[in-house]
Amino acid sequence: MKTNNPRYEIIIYWSKEDDAFIAEVPELAGCAADGSTYAEALANIEVIISEWIETAQALGREIPEPKGRLMFA
Repeated sequence: MKTNNPRYEIIIYWSKEDDAFIAEVPELAGCAADGSTYAEALANIEVIISEWIETAQALGREIPEPKGRLMFA
């Protein structure tokens, strides 16, 4: 499922502990999903981003604007 949401940075990595790919959105606290493949994790996180934004709106919370690529030192 594709979303029309603003594009946030998504970090995807393999978790040996979970035996799955993990997708996280650093700008949206607690926004994460998993999948048995890289593509599945990416598809799942797009759904979770939509749900995260819908929940934040329902609770009257601020939704951060995407900053694009985050820089790490």
